Amino acid sequence: MDESKIEQMRSTLNKLEDIKNSQESIIDKINHVITDLFQHPDKELEKAMNDAHQKSSDNVDAVREAMEEYEMRINKLENQD
Repeated sequence: MDESKIEQMRSTLNKLEDIKNSQESIIDKINHVITDLFQHPDKELEKAMNDAHQKSSDNVDAVREAMEEYEMRINKLENQD
């Protein structure tokens, strides 16, 4: 097993985790704006925020799936003799 390759892959996995966390933070901020819109309605902004929320959620799902697949590849490499 190539330790440097596995280390590089783990580093990439950590970056993917950071991307996922950033997207989740964006979703949280969008939710705050959506909540504020209950008191100060703006249909156009609400639509834009709902669209942004959906896109961010899709991004989180895509990154999570990529992470799971990548981690399986790392584990497979680690278990090879």
